[in-house]
Amino acid sequence: MARIFLASFIFLISCFADDIDSFEDEYATSSFDPLSGYNRVMTEFNHVVYQNILIPTFKGYDYIMPDPAQDAISNFFDNLMFPIRLVNNLLQFKFAAAGEETLRFIANTIIGFGGISDAATNVYGLKKHDEDFGQTLGYWGIGSGFPIVLPILGQTNLRDLVGMGGDFFINPLTYTNEVFTDDGNKYFHLNLAAKSWQIINDGSMDPELYNKLTSGAIDLYSFIKDGYEQRRNAQIQE
Repeated sequence: MARIFLASFIFLISCFADDIDSFEDEYATSSFDPLSGYNRVMTEFNHVVYQNILIPTFKGYDYIMPDPAQDAISNFFDNLMFPIRLVNNLLQFKFAAAGEETLRFIANTIIGFGGISDAATNVYGLKKHDEDFGQTLGYWGIGSGFPIVLPILGQTNLRDLVGMGGDFFINPLTYTNEVFTDDGNKYFHLNLAAKSWQIINDGSMDPELYNKLTSGAIDLYSFIKDGYEQRRNAQIQE
């Protein structure tokens, strides 16, 4: 299965690399949006899910989970995502950042008790360098392509969607695909549960963040799309 996914990923890059560049050149103002109708419907769908499912879940989790525990869980998952940051810093030739990320991982794993404490920042003042494969593609001149809104996951673009495929193979959670069984009945995937836990815990750190960011938006889809592109461009240029 992994080989099929990898072959598909390489095929997508080879097919879309030139097209994404041409999209970026021809539609520099990000006006090219062939999936606009679908994107608007999916944005509204996600908005309903956020308002009625995710935000109440974040609030409930925040109510029962003490703040120190939330911080510890967030630190643990952040430390676990070290390979993604390391590999993408190396792919962008940011060797000093990759070195600092390595020192952070060592400090947080050993001094921070497996990553539950951010000793790298609090004790040693080591800075985190967030990089993903979408940023790496952007660093090497791959344009963003057209906007895409994913169910639940929300706003992205063609380049970052391909980038998710690259990060999939670096993410340690990808390789925790254990299935717990009860009398032979499969019912629980460890990687899906861990990823869901990470999302809920991160969301609970500020349950009203989505409402804060979208409050007063006249055109919700355009507002989120433009904000996403501006943020990603800034991250790529760092």
